[in-house]
Amino acid sequence: MTDRAPSPADHALTAAAREGDPDAARAALAAGADVGARDADGRTALLHAALADEVAVARLLVAAGADVNAQDARLDSPWPVTGVTGSVAMMRALLPGGPDLARRNRYGGVALIPAAERGHAGYVRAVLAETAIDVDHVNDLGWTALLEAVVLGDGGAAHQEVVDALLAHGADPLLPDSDGVTARAHAERRGFRELAATLLAAEQR
Repeated sequence: MTDRAPSPADHALTAAAREGDPDAARAALAAGADVGARDADGRTALLHAALADEVAVARLLVAAGADVNAQDARLDSPWPVTGVTGSVAMMRALLPGGPDLARRNRYGGVALIPAAERGHAGYVRAVLAETAIDVDHVNDLGWTALLEAVVLGDGGAAHQEVVDALLAHGADPLLPDSDGVTARAHAERRGFRELAATLLAAEQR
């Protein structure tokens, strides 16, 4: 990132990232666009690409040296955003850029946590299998990915898959929230009987 005002080429690069146009992105870079330039919200072109799930542009930007960890004014950055969108393809596109697996969002969570909350089971399985992300990271709300999958999930098949994947990769079912309530207790309170049974079995192993 530089302190200079964004140039027309920088604006063109941002637009190409939002619109998913790799040819326009290449042209902007050739015209001198700064791959680390930010818009008024502090967002880089790569963050725009990640938010829009424009994988081809993201690959191009990573190859050009874009910072996969650059945060905007809301503390969003490309890597944690992949957990929000649940895009396995984008996650893999960012890996060559050396993402900080511990990079937190504005809630103090790593990429795994929003993915668990939203029921992105495929993403949860992939990020756990392909990286060393902390399965038991605790965010500022006092919740792990396992807790979020239960507390903020709907108890359906997708969240059951998420819980299964987290437990299979070593998530601790006995880690409580900041009030001392475990994931199983939350599941029981919400009437998620299948999840509660899964968590009870995990506690007894």
